[in-house]
Amino acid sequence: MNTLEVSNLRIWDNLTGTIIVSDSSFQVRQESCLAIVGESGSGKSVTCRAIMRLNKSNIHQSGSMRLNGVNLAELSEAEMRKQRGRQLCLIMQNGMRAFDPSSVVGRHFKETLQQHYGWNPSDITSRMAQAMESVMLKDPVALMNKYPHQLSGGMLQRMMIALAIVLEPTLIIADEPTSALDTLSQFEVMEQLISLRSNTGCSMIFVSHDLGIVKQIADDIVVMKDGEILESGSAADIFSNTRHEYTRHLIEAKQVLNRHFSSRMGGLDLVDR
Repeated sequence: MNTLEVSNLRIWDNLTGTIIVSDSSFQVRQESCLAIVGESGSGKSVTCRAIMRLNKSNIHQSGSMRLNGVNLAELSEAEMRKQRGRQLCLIMQNGMRAFDPSSVVGRHFKETLQQHYGWNPSDITSRMAQAMESVMLKDPVALMNKYPHQLSGGMLQRMMIALAIVLEPTLIIADEPTSALDTLSQFEVMEQLISLRSNTGCSMIFVSHDLGIVKQIADDIVVMKDGEILESGSAADIFSNTRHEYTRHLIEAKQVLNRHFSSRMGGLDLVDR
């Protein structure tokens, strides 16, 4: 059974006529993670924003996007706002962009949860504090009273994950959630995303150009280049039996980087120590 079915998705710039995504079709299986991989400019992020219907006004789209049978493309903006957050949750690449810089982060949580659940402020604070502690954020009430610029990128990403825990959405879209983080923060955020999937049973779209990270979390993979899907299949099949030259290039490039790092560090034995 599929949580999301995208059929014949076409995205273009209405001002220039440029085709951004030509004709994409893919599915996200229930309780599974689909990774969309490819280099910068391949159409990964614009595809995710199309599902959320959050692209700029000049970016138009056509096609079908069925979330548990509901075609998101046919919903009014008011109906779509009810889907965002409650059914569809976006974890952005840059955590700072997810929050209003003029307000403390707790206000974002309260407005979101009041809109979808109608909870009172004390219930929201209690639920968010519990979720934040579960993603290893200490002193959550104090953190909720801080402004976004007072927090690190890794902390903001984990706050978005904590909000997703409370919202319990059907589908989480994680758009390059670790690319702006240092290595330690990347590891922590990936651990929390894996834990989120395990604890909530949600489906997930995970966008990345890093196949090493993708290998940790993905059940299925879609490979994109220049707005087209070149290859798709199970993660095991893509990594062991890839069919397209571009996919092989992505995998080999990652392996070359790993070997170079190992060499610079003095070999695998030294790295293991």
